[in-house]
Amino acid sequence: MARKAAGRPPKETLSLWTREQARLKACVVDRDTEAWQGDPAFSGLQRVGGVDVSFVKGDSVSACASLVVLSYPELKVVYEESRMVSLTAPYVSGFLAFREVPFLADAVRRLQAKEPGLMPQVILVDGNGVLHHRGFGVACHLGVLTGLPCIGVAKKLLHVDGLENNALHKEKIQLLQAGGDSFPLTGSSGTVLGMALRSHDRSTKPLYISVGHKMGLETAVRLTHRCCRFRIPEPVRQVGGHGVWQGGRAPLLPTIFPS
Repeated sequence: MARKAAGRPPKETLSLWTREQARLKACVVDRDTEAWQGDPAFSGLQRVGGVDVSFVKGDSVSACASLVVLSYPELKVVYEESRMVSLTAPYVSGFLAFREVPFLADAVRRLQAKEPGLMPQVILVDGNGVLHHRGFGVACHLGVLTGLPCIGVAKKLLHVDGLENNALHKEKIQLLQAGGDSFPLTGSSGTVLGMALRSHDRSTKPLYISVGHKMGLETAVRLTHRCCRFRIPEPVRQVGGHGVWQGGRAPLLPTIFPS
């Protein structure tokens, strides 16, 4: 039977989340930290990850937390794990990470324990990083908890700090002529919160890239584009193909693909 998540949490919980979010935000590193990030061809990068939480249709409690790891630059799946979970925390705008990230971080830790040689060197997250109401989205949260470089890859523009999908924004999108073209997402505060990226020559809808952790924005945009065979980068596209669909059940065991 489909279940519904609990309502809005008490003020004490929201206060705790706010304090914890601020504490973790102070740990975000918004610059390149790895040698491979500075190489034009990303020499030294061998594994890229993708994570996702998908829901059973009509059920806001039962979900599937998935992790995939792809080889780079081949973008072939070398590891995948999908596990059914029960989301105990309710959804609250701006605090999505407290609902989903613990399960994703657990998936990363299980991989580290079982197959450390397959650990991703960077994770692309279907969501936002610093492009967030308080500058600390899911990609930042996961990055700080795992210590891994993370990139926020959102399909829709989050309306924050004056950013809107208005006529001016749409005009800028039309000026993106080819895959790899981008423009900065500058908020009313004057802060560049991310980049709108035309990820593929045949795609007219941009992706919204933001820093998660341990990577600068320019590098995040460049790597995301390198991972795109279609509009959605392969780590995010592949992980979205696993998990729960139309009430189906996902496998519980990890799969390691032969090299």
